[in-house]
Amino acid sequence: MNSKSLISKLIKDIQASSVEGLNIMEVCGTHTQAISKLGIRELVFPKINLLSGPGCPVCVTPISYIDAAIELLNKENVILATFGDLMRVRGTSENLINQREKGKKIQIIYSPLDVLKIAKDNRNAEVVFLAVGFETTAPLVALSIETAKKNNINNVSFFTSLKSMKPVMDRILKDKHHQIGGIICPGHVAVVKGAEYFRFISEEYNIPAVVAGFEALDILGAIHFLVHQHNGKKRSFENLYKRCVTPQGNLFANKLMEQVFSLYSSEWRSIGNIEKSAFYIKDKYEDYDSLKKFDIEIKGNTNDQNCICSEILLGRKLPNLCRLFGTSCKPESPIGPCMVSSEGSCAVFYKYQKIRNYITY
Repeated sequence: MNSKSLISKLIKDIQASSVEGLNIMEVCGTHTQAISKLGIRELVFPKINLLSGPGCPVCVTPISYIDAAIELLNKENVILATFGDLMRVRGTSENLINQREKGKKIQIIYSPLDVLKIAKDNRNAEVVFLAVGFETTAPLVALSIETAKKNNINNVSFFTSLKSMKPVMDRILKDKHHQIGGIICPGHVAVVKGAEYFRFISEEYNIPAVVAGFEALDILGAIHFLVHQHNGKKRSFENLYKRCVTPQGNLFANKLMEQVFSLYSSEWRSIGNIEKSAFYIKDKYEDYDSLKKFDIEIKGNTNDQNCICSEILLGRKLPNLCRLFGTSCKPESPIGPCMVSSEGSCAVFYKYQKIRNYITY
């Protein structure tokens, strides 16, 4: 059976199943993009409601982090390096685009290792990298810090907002009112952390979970697995992305993270404080910690007003249920962070979906 025929069979099986309105959450920005681009949400509705979780790193970066980054730019002779998506995320009053328009030095990079070259080329400046991401980005940031230390590159530091995926999933599933019936685990994080990292979902919460890739067949296969898990009382976990994901993940990457970082509590934008959910630079590498190097303090946290990013990030609602969606909040004029990043649920939904009155809960 070719892939096209197999996809058709999976869709028919899902639509013929006994489930009704089953809520399945995907927790990866790339899955969010693929589901919308391929029209999978429409193919499985109304049997399945596909909801997006907090898998967009830019979306969960706190307002106070952006404010602190802008404060760093006010220091003498500082060059800020950042991923492009972060440029449009607003702090309390401004974003990094506003700062660059004022003449501040900001460079967009594509890999954390690029910041070392910028530092070498600008020995008289202090280069600060805005290290935002999940376990997928953290190993490269750790490698960059370790490389800078070994090579005595002293004019570079890292302002981290690196989050860990498991604690936020715990937060979601501990909510007694959640109505999530299955989870598609983030494939990219699983490549690093290993499939076993997510087994707790089925073992601790009795919710079926699956690690999946990003092609149509991967995603529909994952949905098919989760649907048929509801026929029994014991819900299980499965790795369907074995071509890329091993049980224990990338051992070298995990060793690097353990060497450079410790886990502490952290603020997640629109969600709140979550214990042991962020990677902080260990004292051994404190010379490369921007907060310590420049004596910057992250001051308080405020949530976005008027938009429902919190409900969207927690998988409670789809973007079109926000009254601002598609009117005052669009990709060219975003109000909430979910409309900023290319992986943000609102931006993806706006780009690919016809606005439909999906009801979640």
